[in-house]
Amino acid sequence: METNLLGTKTITQIGILVHDIEKTSQAYADFFGVDKPQWIITGPVEEAQTEYRGQRTEGRAKLAFFDMGSLQLELIEPDQEPSVWRECLDKDGEGVHHIAFAIEGMKEKVMVLERSGMPLLQNGEYTGGRYAYMDTLKDLKVMIELLENDKPHA
Repeated sequence: METNLLGTKTITQIGILVHDIEKTSQAYADFFGVDKPQWIITGPVEEAQTEYRGQRTEGRAKLAFFDMGSLQLELIEPDQEPSVWRECLDKDGEGVHHIAFAIEGMKEKVMVLERSGMPLLQNGEYTGGRYAYMDTLKDLKVMIELLENDKPHA
């Protein structure tokens, strides 16, 4: 097995699936004594280019982000359309969905993980970058999300 498949060991985000983003984000805000963040909704398929299990999907989610020092906490409330978020929320209920790593070279990292028996489940674009959820549950007991941010133009 290759050494350090991702090229990093720094976890940048923990994602948590929720049924009610308003209620849960307020609970986290109260717990940490911070302002409740405004949630955003992921882009439509035309913008986000969302693919779930190799097929285009209309699946979207409301997201709320808490910046906790070097780690970001992401709350995710999916809509009813097919997505890895909806599948996991329906199957396993609320709770930790993924840990994310900021990486460079998305296509290469996805190929390396797939060759290691960790297939791509969902991928898409966001303003300033792209993401990929990899099925690492069997080996790592949690899903891995890869985040690749575009480099600023000089």
